[in-house]
Amino acid sequence: MDPSMGGHDGPKTELELAVLGALFTESPIGLHVLDPRLNLVRFNRAARHIRAFPLDDAMGRHPREWAGDFYSGVFETTLRDVLSTGVAVLDIEARGHLTPGAPETVLSISTFRLEDPAGGVLGVMAAIVDVTGQHRAAARLELLERANGHIGTTLDIFRTAQEFAEVMVPALADVVAVEVLDSVLRGEVPAPGAVFEHGALRCTGVSSSLPEPVGRLPAIGEAIGLMFGTPFAQSLSDLRPRIVTELTADTGWPNREAVRGRRMLEAGAHSLLVLPLAARGAVLGVAHCYRNRTPGAFDGDDLALASDLADRVALCLDNARLYTRERSAARILQLSLRPAQVMGHSAVETAYSYFPLGAGGDWFDVIPLSGARVALVTGDTAGRGLRAAATMGEVRAAIGALAVLDLTPDEVLHRLHALVTRLRGERPEHMDPADDDPSDENTTCLYLVYSPVTRRCAVASAGHPPPVVASPDGRVEHATVPVGPSLGRGLPKYGTAEFELTEGSVLLLSNTAMLRSVSGDAQEQLDSVTDALLPTNQPLQEMCDEVLYRLAPHKAESDDAVLLLARTRVLGPDQVRSWTLANRPASAGEARDAVEGALAEWGLEQHAFTASLVVSELVTNAIRYADGDIGLRLILDGPVLVCEVTDDSSTAPHLRYAEDVDEGGRGLYLTWQVSRRWGTRPEPRGKTIWAELALSDDD
Repeated sequence: MDPSMGGHDGPKTELELAVLGALFTESPIGLHVLDPRLNLVRFNRAARHIRAFPLDDAMGRHPREWAGDFYSGVFETTLRDVLSTGVAVLDIEARGHLTPGAPETVLSISTFRLEDPAGGVLGVMAAIVDVTGQHRAAARLELLERANGHIGTTLDIFRTAQEFAEVMVPALADVVAVEVLDSVLRGEVPAPGAVFEHGALRCTGVSSSLPEPVGRLPAIGEAIGLMFGTPFAQSLSDLRPRIVTELTADTGWPNREAVRGRRMLEAGAHSLLVLPLAARGAVLGVAHCYRNRTPGAFDGDDLALASDLADRVALCLDNARLYTRERSAARILQLSLRPAQVMGHSAVETAYSYFPLGAGGDWFDVIPLSGARVALVTGDTAGRGLRAAATMGEVRAAIGALAVLDLTPDEVLHRLHALVTRLRGERPEHMDPADDDPSDENTTCLYLVYSPVTRRCAVASAGHPPPVVASPDGRVEHATVPVGPSLGRGLPKYGTAEFELTEGSVLLLSNTAMLRSVSGDAQEQLDSVTDALLPTNQPLQEMCDEVLYRLAPHKAESDDAVLLLARTRVLGPDQVRSWTLANRPASAGEARDAVEGALAEWGLEQHAFTASLVVSELVTNAIRYADGDIGLRLILDGPVLVCEVTDDSSTAPHLRYAEDVDEGGRGLYLTWQVSRRWGTRPEPRGKTIWAELALSDDD
C-alpha cells in the first residue's frame, strides 16, 4: 500500500478493501483525512496534484501550516462546524493565491464527519477539487453575456467606446482606454496602410477600477499622437493584438512613448493588452488594457477573450461611424431641400425657426398661389437618415407641383396619398442595414391655404397636428380640422375645414415632434405657447423663437424641431375691385371700361391697355362657353396686377397656336404673351381663369 496513506487497521471485507483502495489510488478527487484535532492523518494520490496544498511534509500537521491563505475564512469555519455538528457541507469555495502576486486559485471543498460504529468522532474528511479553470470559463462567459447586453446600445461612437471600457473593468483589466482615429468621428475611415497619415488618435472611452490621479488617465476627447516602435503602432499596422506580460521601466518603449507609456509606468502597470479595432476592412482605432492592482499578468486566455470583445465593439463602432456618415449626408440633403429663405408675401408675414436635433424628414414650405393667396405646408417623415430626407424631398416636390394646380387642400392630400403609396411599393424589400426600417415610416402633412381677399382659410391634415390660431382679441386655440390617415397609410379619407381669420391673426404650424395635440395633450401645448403668441402684434421672429424655446424637446436625440408662424394680412378696397357681368356680348366692352377706370384710380393708366386686352379676351371666352353670370376681379398685389374671370363652365381652357388664316383661337395665346403667368383653378361651381401682369420692368 502507498505509504502516503498512513497507518490503518484495514477493512473487514474484500469489497471494503477494494473501495478504500480505489478512493486512495484511482479517484480524481483529492481526499484529505483529518483527526479530531484537524491534523492531517491520510490523503490520496489525487491530493498531491492540488498545487494549492503542498503535502510533502504535511502529515500530522494542522491545515494552517500547509493550506496557506486557503485555510483562513470559510474553509476553517466549515471544518470546525462539520466536526462539531456532523452535518456535511458540499461545494464551498475557498480562494487564495499559490504565491504572492499569482492569479487567484479557486477550490471546491466538500466535508463530512467520520464516525465509528458507536457514533464516536474519528475526524473529518475533505474532498477537494481545483475548479479554477471552470471558474474562469464561467467568468468569461458571464463577461461575454454582459458585453452583448451593454455594448452598442446606441449609435454614438463615444457612448459605445465607454460601454466597452466599463464592461472590461474590473472583470478583465484595471484600466481600459479606447482611442479612435479622428477621421472615424467624421464618418470616414483611412485606407489600409495609411493610418499614420490621418492624424492623432482621440480618446473616446476610459474606465478605471479605482479613481486615478488627475493626468494619469487620458481625458475623453484628448488627442494623442502615435509613435512607431510601440505595440500600439504595430497593432494598428498589422491588425494583430499584442500582449505584454511584464511591463517595466526596463522594457524600453514605454520610456520613449511620452504619453501612454509614461502614464502606464506612473500607474504601476505590470501587464498590458493592445487590441486593434477594425471592422469590415476599416481601421478604426485601438484599445489598450493594463493591470496595476490585479496580481498576475494577462495570459493567452485573457488575450483571446479581450480580442473577441474588441471585435464586437469594433463592429458597433463601425455601425456608429456609418450612422454618423449617413446622418451627416442626410442633414446636408435635408438642409438643401428645405427653403433657404422664406420670401415675403402680401397675404402673410412669415417667420420660422429650425432646430436640427436629428436628421429626419421634417419640412415646411410657403407657396405663392394665384389670386394673392398663399399655401402654408408642414409635415414630417418618421425615422432618420437618407431615406427620411429623400422621402421629404419627394413629398415636398410633389406638393409644389400640385399647388400649381390650385386644388383644394383635401384634393392635394388625396393625390399625395396615392403618390406616397406608389413610391413605398417601388422600394426594394432588402435594404442596407444602415437604412431606417421602412416599417417605421409615417409621413404626415398639413396643407393650409389663406386668401387675403376673403380672409378665408382652408386646411386639411394627413395625420398631422392642426395649426394653432392666435387671434388679436386674445384667443389661442387649435383650429378644428378633420385629421385623415398618414400619407400612404389606410384609406385616403381627407376633409377640408374652412374658417375666417381676423386681420393680424397668427397661425402656428410645426412638425409632429413639437405639437402633438392629435394625441390628446392639446391644452397642455396651448398653455405652454399662449404667453409667447400674445399679443399677436409682437415682432414675429421673436415670437417664433420663444415658442421654439418652450416646445423644443430637451433630449439631444429627439427629432428635429420645425416651426412656421404666419401673421395674416388683408387686401382692402384700395387693392381689390370686383364686378358681376351679365353673359352677353356687350359685357366684354363693359369689362374693358371697368378695368380702365380702376387702373386710373390706382394711378396705373400706363398698364390699362394690356390689362383691358387680357380681360376682354378672358370675358369673351366666358361669354362663348358659359351660361351664367361672369365674375371679374382685379387684385393689386404689390408689383403685380391679378386679373381673374370666373364663370360657371367646368371646361378647362387650352392654349392654342392659331394659324394665320384662322379667325379665332388667339385669346389665351395673347394672354400668355403679355402675362407674367396665367392659369386656371376650379371653383365650387365652374372655374376661374387668372393672369398676372407685371407692373414694373423688374418683373
